[in-house]
Amino acid sequence: MVKDCVFCQKKPKEYLVENEFSAAFFDFAPVTQGHTLVIPKRHVEQIWELSPEERQSLWELIEQVKQYLDQHYQPGGYNLGVNAGAVAGQSVMHCHIHVIPRYANNATVVPGVENLIPPAH
Repeated sequence: MVKDCVFCQKKPKEYLVENEFSAAFFDFAPVTQGHTLVIPKRHVEQIWELSPEERQSLWELIEQVKQYLDQHYQPGGYNLGVNAGAVAGQSVMHCHIHVIPRYANNATVVPGVENLIPPAH
């Protein structure tokens, strides 16, 4: 745990779902309703630093998040996104994957992940 990392400071009661190595919670600045972040519990900055077990647990949790969002929000599709490094737009230096539900009636959002994840996110 890193003291000044906002993701490391998250408490289990704030988690939408979790498993041994990963946790998921709603984004504090959602692009769409249900926008969720999936993180490793261990503080690592880059997705490339994850152990094989952590990588697998992230993907398992992404599936659980999708099931939750399907049940509660019924989106028409999803974007998954990772900003890896500050120059790629990563502003919180704790690895995280965006799970962004997409809705047919949301005309303000242009299709494609490059338009959904702002540079400072």
